[in-house]
Amino acid sequence: MLTSTLARYQARVLDVGEAVIHDELSLGMMVSIAGANRAALDSELASVADSLGAVLRLSSIALPDYREWVAAAGKPRYIITLLAHDIAAMQLSSVIAIVERHGLSVDGIRRLSGRPDVSRTSPTRASIELSLRGTLAQPRVLRAALLETSAALAFDFSMQQDTVYRRNRRLVAFDMDSTLIQAEVIDELALIKGVGAEVAAITARAMAGELDFKESFRRRVKLLAGLPADALAKVSERVPLTDGAHRLIRTLRHFGYRTAVISGGFTVVGERLKRELSIDYVYANALEIKNGIVTGEVAGEIVDAERKASLLRQICQAEGIALAQTIAIGDGANDLPMLSVAGLGVAFHPKPLVRASASHAISNFGLDAVLYLMGFSDRDIEETGAGDS
Repeated sequence: MLTSTLARYQARVLDVGEAVIHDELSLGMMVSIAGANRAALDSELASVADSLGAVLRLSSIALPDYREWVAAAGKPRYIITLLAHDIAAMQLSSVIAIVERHGLSVDGIRRLSGRPDVSRTSPTRASIELSLRGTLAQPRVLRAALLETSAALAFDFSMQQDTVYRRNRRLVAFDMDSTLIQAEVIDELALIKGVGAEVAAITARAMAGELDFKESFRRRVKLLAGLPADALAKVSERVPLTDGAHRLIRTLRHFGYRTAVISGGFTVVGERLKRELSIDYVYANALEIKNGIVTGEVAGEIVDAERKASLLRQICQAEGIALAQTIAIGDGANDLPMLSVAGLGVAFHPKPLVRASASHAISNFGLDAVLYLMGFSDRDIEETGAGDS
């Protein structure tokens, strides 16, 4: 009824948007009307609004203000994704205050998670996406403020520049141990060999960035010398996948994404994941085995931090994919180079050093929460059936 009224006055629609929250509709239109009787139009629109039981507000826009609005279209755009068990007003208020202090304005807010069931007492999961616009002069200072606030108010966040590449990701690469699976396999093997404490101590220091990965890896593998080779297969079959891994990868495959495991762990586990999850690429470390016994040496080049980043580039070249179209997910210090070169590097349940360094982190939810960072909603996933258990 409103648009048909405007049509009679030959209105030109410059912008339009609407939102429905519960049962209430909010509709906004920016229109240009040349040579019309403004008083008559206002009266007719008011009559239409009254017949609809709607509240109508009419405002004039000065030409300089309109030109400023047009010029704002050329400013950079950003996306902030918030994840929490429930989105509290304090969380949203704090984030908006921070981004506005840094010269960004909120253009829109979209709910990605499903409609909440307030009768449930168990922990839930909520995610919203904020669309921002403006010139960001101090991105590191902004990120530090968001990081501090997220720790204080218990939510995860991601902030990305909203480019064509963000909307066209094509490859997702995973670290394996403590990311795609809920274990550090070398520690599991060490327990079988009876050297668990020694290996665990070296692993913790390496993942925290205190030791060179290659040297620490060789030292840990030497402690496995004499281990029966069949122990590798047994461990690889029993290590559990991380919560949300099946849902994430089924969804990725449904939408045509390529997937890769790039890991400092062992190929025997990577090959199991390749079979079970239909992973496209697997790069990991191979233990040297002679006469059915682990020798304590590594067969081939060790996949360390720099090689992880190099392998990601190699896969991109083979697939004809730009690095900006990739997502990398990992938890340890040896994942940082891979996370930094990827278009979106996500620290998943990261060690403190990694959380402080990474631009995007998920600390409180399963692996499928990455889908929110990619812009997928629960409805998107449910409609395809790819996210069903």
